[in-house]
Amino acid sequence: MKNTSFKPKYVMIGGFLGAGKTTTIAKLGEYLAGQGNRVGLITNDQANGLVDTAMLKSKGFATEEIAGGCFCCRFSSLTQAADNLTKSDQPDVFLAEPVGSCTDLVATVTYPLRRMYGEHYHLTPFTVLVDPIRASRVFGLMEGRKFSPKVEYIYKKQLQEAHAIVINKSDSVSGEELNKLKHELSLRYPSAELFTFSAKLGGTDFEKWMEWVINAPLVNTPAMDIDYKIYAEGEALLGWLNATVDIESEKNFDANELLINLSSSIQDLIKSRSGEIAHLKMTLSPHEGFHDVAIVNTVRNDIDPNLSQKIEEPIQSGELVINLRVEDSPDVLEEIVRQSLKSHNTDNLELNINHLEAFKPGKPVPEFREEYCP
Repeated sequence: MKNTSFKPKYVMIGGFLGAGKTTTIAKLGEYLAGQGNRVGLITNDQANGLVDTAMLKSKGFATEEIAGGCFCCRFSSLTQAADNLTKSDQPDVFLAEPVGSCTDLVATVTYPLRRMYGEHYHLTPFTVLVDPIRASRVFGLMEGRKFSPKVEYIYKKQLQEAHAIVINKSDSVSGEELNKLKHELSLRYPSAELFTFSAKLGGTDFEKWMEWVINAPLVNTPAMDIDYKIYAEGEALLGWLNATVDIESEKNFDANELLINLSSSIQDLIKSRSGEIAHLKMTLSPHEGFHDVAIVNTVRNDIDPNLSQKIEEPIQSGELVINLRVEDSPDVLEEIVRQSLKSHNTDNLELNINHLEAFKPGKPVPEFREEYCP
């Protein structure tokens, strides 16, 4: 008989767009499952059709998706998603990934959850991931294109509320560059635990963080001060595009090659319009005969698209999902994506848009906000 006093753990892992949250959560989920835990995942986006959800489901995780706003603005949907997973899978651990452009999550999600549902869930400290190159540019440690000040305001506020800061993708910078960033983060955010690793590569430091994030107690600290006007204006500078595309061909084609070519085309068009990519993710799922999913992503203008998951055999048809986040106008993003898709139509290959929405995130209006941890 199951222990009726048992409370599943609720772990929220945040970070700005492109920080590697989904990869990290997938690795943590695999680690926990390997220890005999049932794991439930909750993904979050401003719109439907999230690449992260497709990727996590392809790995066999029980996953719920919350669309239409961040956890803070869809708090009731968050608790309903947890209820749904409890009924279907009875997770021992919930892993939640908030929207990458949101902040103030401790005050608007963690503290209200603890006050209202503390008897049902064991709340853990909040981790925020950073991409070391993006972070180094934000703090002036490295040359390169940056976001505008109001977008960077959100970035820095995410770090300010973190109980732990993780420098992810540590293999993407030199040892000297990594040490400079660690020093800067330690000076700016001295109360946060600091971890450094590459989620893709794993290793000792990754294992240390996994043990910490699951077992460390939630610290009772006051909510941070935040200007919601600047926060809203910063989010409104980011263009959001989600699309699903039906792909049909008279002949078998290489799904991986198509994804690389499409993402490179979109990236080149964005650079030509002077936009700055926060994250471009795409998946291609065969319509039949395969269970694999091809995944490509890029997180800046100056980094080539990376194929993180492949389909080994040629396919004849499939569904393409595009998630694009850029500091640029939504109208520009829609024009770019439509142009790129059209350029890849051939006599043998047809790409037809089933659904496309491009927009700016709405003003964040939390359902609840707690100044202190109860």
